[in-house]
Amino acid sequence: MNSPLLDKSLDFATKIVLFYESFSKSRKDTTIAKQLLRSATSIGANINEAVYGNSKADFISKLHIALKETGESIYWLTLLQRTSLIDYDYSELLFLADEIRRMLIASLNTAKEKSS
Repeated sequence: MNSPLLDKSLDFATKIVLFYESFSKSRKDTTIAKQLLRSATSIGANINEAVYGNSKADFISKLHIALKETGESIYWLTLLQRTSLIDYDYSELLFLADEIRRMLIASLNTAKEKSS
């Protein structure tokens, strides 16, 4: 299955996992980074479930969950950026998350138009 959204979410999750590994080596308290890891890896998992969903309603529901997880990931990235717990350029991760967010919104709008 060729899905640019799924590919992009997998790229994002991969970058977050690598970021988390780097972050956890430099800090003792990784609470915020763990929250980011959970939400960021959930995005692609929910998109994958949507792609293989049983119905249009299931597809839309899973994309909504992925959108919420994307918003949460952006929140944690922004918080990490503002706290400067480690010296890191968050711009690439924030850009990629925002790109996924925009793609999810467009996909949801298209799916909702086709189901009405």
